[in-house]
Amino acid sequence: MESSLTFASIAALSGVMVVGAMIPGVSVLAVSARSAAFGFAHGIFTSLGIVVGDIVFILVAIYGLSVLADLMGNHFVLIKYLGGAYLIWLGIVIWRSKSKAEGVEENSESSLLSSFMTGLLITLGDQKAILFYLGFFPAFVDLSKMSFFDTGIIVAIAIIAVGGPKLVYAFMADRASLIFKSSRVTRFINIAAGSVMIAVGVFVMVKA
Repeated sequence: MESSLTFASIAALSGVMVVGAMIPGVSVLAVSARSAAFGFAHGIFTSLGIVVGDIVFILVAIYGLSVLADLMGNHFVLIKYLGGAYLIWLGIVIWRSKSKAEGVEENSESSLLSSFMTGLLITLGDQKAILFYLGFFPAFVDLSKMSFFDTGIIVAIAIIAVGGPKLVYAFMADRASLIFKSSRVTRFINIAAGSVMIAVGVFVMVKA
């Protein structure tokens, strides 16, 4: 079965998703806190919830954009410009952000299901996630040629690219509880991630 995705588009999608998953934010804090408080298994289930939430948004973005492309025709380029502008803005926000290890509650008792739901609800409640996917999919995916096989490839990429970094954070939190104690490291991650987001946003707008 052939795919409309090229090696370059797969590599680009994977890279952007990895960077997005590495950005210190509420989801990373949730994974870290659950893992540090209740063990690595809870970090795994929280990460799984986050990945499932991302997959939901990916499906909405892909097939929602396909419908928009059919309805808007040549005017669909406006969506690309808006998406690129959003990614640039997001990159600037990430670049300027500071480390904040707040907002994640720890309880004395918890279940694996509650950890899964924590990750899922955090993702589904984040409007930036759907905007993130709406922003860069038009640059790397030819929506007119998308098949279920292509969708399966993108979902597989998301599982690895989003879940992988989250599991690393969970493991680090479980073993040493060192995440976010070094503001210098967090600052470096923010600058690197912000730079990538700005570059992708510019690429989206130029390609459009």
